[in-house]
Amino acid sequence: MKQLKVLTFSTLFPSSVRPNHGIFVETRLRELIKSGQVESRVVAPVPWFPSSNPRWGEYAKFAATPAREQRNGIDVRHPRYLLAPKVGMTSAPLTLALGARAAVQQLIDEGFDFDVIDAHYYYPDGVAAALLAKWFDKPLTITARGTDLNLIPQHMLPRRMIQWAARRAAASIGVCAALMEVLRGWGHDPARLHVLRNGVDLERFRPWPQTDMRAELGVSGEPLLLSVGHLIERKGHHVAIEALAEIVKQRPGARLVIIGEGEERAALTALAVRLGVADQVRLTGSLPNTELPKWYSAADALLLCSSREGWANVLLESMACGTPVVATDIWGTPEVVALPEAGRLVARRDGASFAAATRDLLAADVDCAATRRYAEGFSWQATTDGQLALFDRVTREARRDA
Repeated sequence: MKQLKVLTFSTLFPSSVRPNHGIFVETRLRELIKSGQVESRVVAPVPWFPSSNPRWGEYAKFAATPAREQRNGIDVRHPRYLLAPKVGMTSAPLTLALGARAAVQQLIDEGFDFDVIDAHYYYPDGVAAALLAKWFDKPLTITARGTDLNLIPQHMLPRRMIQWAARRAAASIGVCAALMEVLRGWGHDPARLHVLRNGVDLERFRPWPQTDMRAELGVSGEPLLLSVGHLIERKGHHVAIEALAEIVKQRPGARLVIIGEGEERAALTALAVRLGVADQVRLTGSLPNTELPKWYSAADALLLCSSREGWANVLLESMACGTPVVATDIWGTPEVVALPEAGRLVARRDGASFAAATRDLLAADVDCAATRRYAEGFSWQATTDGQLALFDRVTREARRDA
């Protein structure tokens, strides 16, 4: 198979200013490029903002993002698009496509006449990519990752635009089967629906001696629990704190470390105080992805108390470090946590239920090596092979129909 030229399109892609943003998209692309069969350029638009003054917080990072940069040997462009207040949700696909159009044309003018557009996140990114695919007459694949199909379609106009984009796409990819069931339920052709799960970097995420990691990080706890993700309600860190409050009644040495930053920080701190576990809860703020293996290795269990997830990367990352998980039984999570050595699934998203499942997991004394072996079944190779086969088929069909 000749080397394919792939244009990766997504607002979910890291930059030098936001190195952890959408790192799962970058990881999948890097693994694909390792095959030697794909050449890629990335167009990762960011909303226009007038000032990079730090007082504007996250908004300032939009302005500070370079127009073009190299990340891990990949050429990445960050064109600006207008994200209007209040009406931005419905107008974003068009402004996103218009903002990116010149950057895409410039790639072609420089000699990168790509074979396929590979878009990530169905809305607004996938809809914008469908417009670009139409304008540039290119085949398109769109990967669904979670809230783009399990939350956003609750809004009528975005749902209609998602359905249009799915009809325009040569293939839709879900990181879990549950997401493709949404499109199947809407009547889309099952032959164009594919499941290519995320993998885990088994080199980066591997077990380190728990005692050494606790000493290095300055943490302790019996048990030591971990909750990782943006500090937003959907991630359920408040449920993890409620679970801790139940667990300490029997195991007063229990501790919870929450890694992430976001709007819920003050509320989570107040909740820990109200439940009397403020001294047992530590919020680290956001940490580089490269630091996470130490924390996973230090912990006895990871708690993921989300209300929605497509395919939660933190689950595999934790298991690859030998640490089992306790997670809400939703969407793609049962596809990740499928055996006892992986962890436990929780039907009810409340503190008492998570506490009971955590106690059960800890009592089982799961062998760290068994958890690691389970995670080793989720390397990136199968996903890379699936992408190569899919892109090859899509581009051959496009040439045939031209």
